Amino acid sequence: MVAHLISVLAFALAPAVETKITPVAAKDLPAAVVAVVKAAAPAMTIKEAELKERENRRYFDVEGVMPDGSEIEFDLLEKDGAWTIVETQRDIAWDQAPKPVRDAAAASGKAITPVRVIESRQNDGMVIYELFAAGKPKEPSMEVSFKDGQAKVLSEVWPH
Repeated sequence: MVAHLISVLAFALAPAVETKITPVAAKDLPAAVVAVVKAAAPAMTIKEAELKERENRRYFDVEGVMPDGSEIEFDLLEKDGAWTIVETQRDIAWDQAPKPVRDAAAASGKAITPVRVIESRQNDGMVIYELFAAGKPKEPSMEVSFKDGQAKVLSEVWPH
């Protein structure tokens, strides 16, 4: 408990991490990034991308549209010169989130009725639900993890 409190305080008091964001046209994406995205979603039409650099990590956020019109985003991390999908994101309606996720959010004591929910699937089977409150479109007001049927409101921002 004390260690958790110390880590939460350290996170809260740490200087804000700056992220350098560079827009990248779909036609200018590295072939290796396109190959990874197309392997995951062959029918996706890539619309836009951003190169994000923070804490000595390089990411590409690649956004696109599926044939049914649904939007999807892949976050790729560069490691040892290779690109790997670390997160797959899509918007969902709040009532589509698993019941344990909705229950954990309701029990958190934070009064939030999300106006936007991003479902972020991680490589290890965990899903992070980012809940956005009305009037706060930039940062989620709450994040809830879900894995193996267990939901937990996160006290720290998910790293990806």
